[in-house]
Amino acid sequence: MNDLVEISKKILSDCLGVKPGENYLVVTDDYEEELASYLYKAGKELGLVSMLFKILPLSRSGEEPPLAVAEAMKNVDVAICITQKSLTHTKAKEEAAKAGARIATMPGITKDMFLEGAITADYVEVERLTKRVAEILTQGKHVVIEKDGYKLEMSIEGRMGIESTGRYLIKGQSGNLPSGEAYIAPVEGSAYGSILVDGSIVGLGKLTSPIVLKIENGILVEAVGEHAEEWLKILGDAEAARNVAEFGIGTNPNARLTGNILEDEKILGTIHVAFGSNNTFGGKVSAGVHLDAVVLSPTVFIDEKLIMDKGKLLV
Repeated sequence: MNDLVEISKKILSDCLGVKPGENYLVVTDDYEEELASYLYKAGKELGLVSMLFKILPLSRSGEEPPLAVAEAMKNVDVAICITQKSLTHTKAKEEAAKAGARIATMPGITKDMFLEGAITADYVEVERLTKRVAEILTQGKHVVIEKDGYKLEMSIEGRMGIESTGRYLIKGQSGNLPSGEAYIAPVEGSAYGSILVDGSIVGLGKLTSPIVLKIENGILVEAVGEHAEEWLKILGDAEAARNVAEFGIGTNPNARLTGNILEDEKILGTIHVAFGSNNTFGGKVSAGVHLDAVVLSPTVFIDEKLIMDKGKLLV
């Protein structure tokens, strides 16, 4: 337990820059209550005004938490949301950040992920690389992703690249922990083609065989492969749920493929595409769901410039 408390204190100090006397909230559920208790204890030991708020487990990532949680998040200096399903792409997190809270979301994190992998990275270096990739996304207009003969294209023109650096030191900054990704909301209706997903998918975990996703006019129209139908049921039939919501690039060299999207989408040398909501980071779709799919070692062009060659990031 002492190790986990000390790691929690390091997270609060290094990644969230906490100061004694700040109001600090931990939001958790039945699945993550134990790890949340270490984060809560760490806050007390660092002199924070610490609060622990436990909610019923959410049914899916991107679902809004109870109103009382959303209000509490808006009225603290620092919040950590450590729940099984992700609160990252929710209005509650967005509004709390607008109110000035520094927020880290840790969906589905495990004890192993607390001790190994992405959390152990040099976050100063992760921050440098993430900012560079986010800048490239912001300046870009057109993305092409190639993998094993499949090609997916989309427009990102006029959209802002988002940094998830793992360091949220300034009022209103937010993102995942562990972290290391830059992402953007593609222009709705612009994505077309197919992509082979061979890393992991939210709802299925680490894949044992690839799934091919076919996209037309920005909407997922078909998924082929083992457990593909099962995953489509999780995503839902609504057009908003099948919207191509996000294109992201991993920037954390210590991240591992674990089957947990929190770490998987941060792996340096991967990209991920998500479906559902993107209205909290520059898009126009609110679907009540946001599910990511990770592609290992793809080739990526932005405005015809090669930025990733079979997993090697060239920035």
